[in-house]
Amino acid sequence: MSVTGMIDPPRQAPALPRPSPPTRRRRTWRQAVRRDWQLYSLAVLPLLFFLVFRYLPMLGNVIAFRKFQPGGNVFGEYWVGLRYVQMFLDDPTFWGVFTNTLVLGALTLVFCFPLPIVLALLFNEMSSRRLKRIVQSVSYLPHFLSIVIVAGMVMQLLSVDGTVNQLVRAFGGEAVPFLQRPEWFRTVYVSSEVWQTVGWGTILYLAALTTIDDNLYEAARIDGAGRWRQIWHVTLPGIRPTMVTLLILNIGTFMAVGFEKILLLYNPLTYPTADVISTYLFRMGVLSNSFSYAAAIGLFEALIGLTLVLSANAIARRTVGTSLW
Repeated sequence: MSVTGMIDPPRQAPALPRPSPPTRRRRTWRQAVRRDWQLYSLAVLPLLFFLVFRYLPMLGNVIAFRKFQPGGNVFGEYWVGLRYVQMFLDDPTFWGVFTNTLVLGALTLVFCFPLPIVLALLFNEMSSRRLKRIVQSVSYLPHFLSIVIVAGMVMQLLSVDGTVNQLVRAFGGEAVPFLQRPEWFRTVYVSSEVWQTVGWGTILYLAALTTIDDNLYEAARIDGAGRWRQIWHVTLPGIRPTMVTLLILNIGTFMAVGFEKILLLYNPLTYPTADVISTYLFRMGVLSNSFSYAAAIGLFEALIGLTLVLSANAIARRTVGTSLW
């Protein structure tokens, strides 16, 4: 009782401290491997492949700075420094080959990168599934043909007595030796690349199109957007990450223009426009036994490709917000 005769209110028990959540112990990599060793074992063969065929051959780049003789030391006989680098920098033939590589790489990128996007958008707009499957199968087919077969078909079609020249004669023209004219080689090469790769390139874009929410198209239609507006404001932004990723990868292979197809299609008459770094390396390294000189040029090409990938990735991350890493 208090002095006033009223009952004192009950005292509240002091609040107990809230127990802290149990700390989750971070699993070490050894525990992770021990737990999921079956999954990690699947990566053994791919890792061995890249180790043996991608990383170990990088040790051979040292012969770009050493004198290499066939039958001698694998890593060269003695150190020569930047001698071979100075040789190809002073070689006018190399700069002609370098220019051809840039031109063919740029033409391939300009035509072979956007056309799969356009074709994928056309496939996406088709209402008939049967027609869509037929057109897709026809467009995919050239990808599964060997480059040797493709080169043989191109040579047969463009020969003096081939189908193309027969059509030219039918319209009153004269036969053109396309594969012997330097000014025609780039057109022939880029056209064959488009025919062989564009259909297959649509697969990733079609997969990306399936991830776009249909509610976005419905909202666009409610706002009065037509098909072109829906493509511009919904479809293209939806596949933008895929577009940026493939663009960076294509830029990375900008300097590695198709070696096999050019080797099969070109000849000494078309060297002024057809000879690229990869075919020049083949002639210098394998046919002329100038392995150190070829290694120096190959290392220069690899450094340019690495610079292009890093630059494209940085630009894409800052401008678009999407990048490989």
